[in-house]
Amino acid sequence: MTTPRGTLWCLLLALAVTARAEPVSVVDFTGRTVTLPAPAQRIVALAPHIVENLYSAGAGDHLVGVVSYSNFPEAARSLPRVGSFNAFSLEQIVAARPDLILMWGSGNGAGALEKLERLGIPVYVSELRQLTDIAASIRLLGELAGTRAHAEVEAARLEQGFAELAQRYRDAEPVSVFYQIWHQPLQTINGEHLISQVLALCGGDNVFADVATLAPRVNLESVLARNPDAIVAGGMADAHTEWLHDWYRYPGLRALQGGLLVVDPDLIQRPTARVLEGARNLCTQLQRVRNLRNAD
Repeated sequence: MTTPRGTLWCLLLALAVTARAEPVSVVDFTGRTVTLPAPAQRIVALAPHIVENLYSAGAGDHLVGVVSYSNFPEAARSLPRVGSFNAFSLEQIVAARPDLILMWGSGNGAGALEKLERLGIPVYVSELRQLTDIAASIRLLGELAGTRAHAEVEAARLEQGFAELAQRYRDAEPVSVFYQIWHQPLQTINGEHLISQVLALCGGDNVFADVATLAPRVNLESVLARNPDAIVAGGMADAHTEWLHDWYRYPGLRALQGGLLVVDPDLIQRPTARVLEGARNLCTQLQRVRNLRNAD
């Protein structure tokens, strides 16, 4: 015989199961509508930043497949691999039995979406180009995975943090910056790139903002001609010292006066919640450059 307490418990359990089974529908970053019969429970993510953002949305435990270099948070390191972001295995994806695939629009290679759609598994496309896209993506992933409340808290934290930085440096004296993605050949970012938006948040002025290409190669002479106040080394973390040391060969550079800077590339080159930490770090360093300049 069922007790009143037992009846209530069964009713609550039934309601919870029903809630979890409700269809989910979101619009991804390409404008495609992605609809699931219920929140995803088994997810394959085909880019490290998507893995990270899924954890931020509170759904990291839904992951059943990731790509190489998915190394944050620590729990992601032990997840099954389905290849790399630009050379993933369709067979391994299918073997993981996902009910949702999260792909990187510009990074997973030409024709990737069509190949994945042929598997008959729902595909969500992530393509984060604006700072505001990070919080938006976390919210959408929370919708897809049924972790909306957790995702909303994290998204709101990011929005508040970026707003505080924007307010703090709104009237800061501009610091011209060359952001170095790579060394040989020299590569940087234009004004449309998310990293350039972080620079602007800190009162930084990207000296190659006017270039048409998102991540253009540039020659040494053009960097010397624009003579930035600061050079920020990105790219591979273990190459920072070598990259920055090379600039000492050009004594006329203003950046040599305390403006050779380093920010962990994982904190600024991956469009994830950690960009807020990277932005705070970069803003602090650019403020030191201002202080040194004004002390002269």
